[in-house]
Amino acid sequence: MVGEVLAAAGKKSEAHDIIDELLRPSKTHHVSPYHIAAVYSALGEPDQAFAMLENAWQSRDDELNWIVVDPAFDGIRSDPRYSDVVRRIGLPQ
Repeated sequence: MVGEVLAAAGKKSEAHDIIDELLRPSKTHHVSPYHIAAVYSALGEPDQAFAMLENAWQSRDDELNWIVVDPAFDGIRSDPRYSDVVRRIGLPQ
């Protein structure tokens, strides 16, 4: 959530630092790609957000169940890739 707040405050560099902090331990143990996607979405970087959402989908991350109510994804809801993710999860749109 810190990364999302930093992104919303326009502190893109600091938000990217949070992403780096999340990615580092993901090499040795599970870090939810959903949360990384949320930061990318808040940064206005939809391609990276969708890449991480795809990782979340592939790993069957239960955090994906929150995507339809999580405001971090408001900026990408109009993208057709968002509808595809929601459809594959099986959630109502």
